[in-house]
Amino acid sequence: MIERITDATLAEFEAFNQSHPKGNFAQSSYWAKQKPMWKWEAVACRGDDGKIRGTISMLIRKAIPALPYTIVYSCRGPVCDIHDHETIAELIEGARQIARENKAYVFKIDPDVPSSETEFSDYLHSLGFVSREGGKGFDALQPRYVFRLALNGRTEDELLASFHQKTRYNIRLAKRKGVEVRICGKEMIPAFSELMLVTGVRDGFVTRQPEYFAAMLDNLGEHCRLYMAFHEDEPIAGTLAIWYGDKVWYLYGASSNEHRNLMPNYLLQWEMIRWAVEKNCRIYDFRGVPGLVPEDHPLYGLVKFKRGFNGDYTEFVGEMDLILKPFINRSAQIGFDTLRWAREKVYMIRHRDKKTDHVKGTPSNGQ
Repeated sequence: MIERITDATLAEFEAFNQSHPKGNFAQSSYWAKQKPMWKWEAVACRGDDGKIRGTISMLIRKAIPALPYTIVYSCRGPVCDIHDHETIAELIEGARQIARENKAYVFKIDPDVPSSETEFSDYLHSLGFVSREGGKGFDALQPRYVFRLALNGRTEDELLASFHQKTRYNIRLAKRKGVEVRICGKEMIPAFSELMLVTGVRDGFVTRQPEYFAAMLDNLGEHCRLYMAFHEDEPIAGTLAIWYGDKVWYLYGASSNEHRNLMPNYLLQWEMIRWAVEKNCRIYDFRGVPGLVPEDHPLYGLVKFKRGFNGDYTEFVGEMDLILKPFINRSAQIGFDTLRWAREKVYMIRHRDKKTDHVKGTPSNGQ
């Protein structure tokens, strides 16, 4: 009952993914277009009625160009009832077959499953997966900890009333101070990318090139929006958000330190939440935080900012690996860690002059 998704079944696959509670933009064929250096594959299993009951999509890429081995990665998969062991086993077997065909040394997943679902984790372990060490802060491929706002059919007024008093005040303050949020096209990508560049240098992470952000608007179409906040026609903050199925995700954000007193980030979040309400979404996802850190932690402000919207703190089960070639996997992981460290050092040296620029930003997932 396992089948590989083809052009003939792609529309059915997308419809299932968007309608399922575990559906995720990262499991979609739209997101695969955003990753042209990776090959995309997906499998599905059907019930006795012929309808799809579970899917899992994968990105496949060579780890080392000179060698034939690949990494197979399923971001936020599988999409199915996480308590349906039969479906999970079938999907993993289909993925394992694709991994073998592509000479994969590891099949990696980081499911959209809370850490409290120990039955799910235990079952994956019984299938041969091991939980990857680390990834507690922003070191993982995807955030391990997030805040999620359950919309539950509430109106804008009801949601606004549920926010922390200071959060409501800052949203209204931004409006009173003349901050205007606009939905923009690719013409504002250079300004957004400049804010992101300075953000990355300041906070110690490597940011994407402008072409990457522009491609998001093309590849995801109506599913992606660039929000920019202006004050007296000057862009002072921006965010990129994705709507898919019953969720909206806040993916990237940056702002200018010169205008933080205008609170543009609060208004940007509110406008993205309003988009989720407009689309009758079930969840608005604020994305990553470093965990429930103490007040003296450098990123405590990020946690406080997102918590002010009264979302639910969620910890996922984290990255899990099905290791197919242990020696290659160990060697590749050492190489990746070294390359990542070197890349960040070179990036910071190359752009260190940005630290003194007047434009400053915020972490890619926060205030």
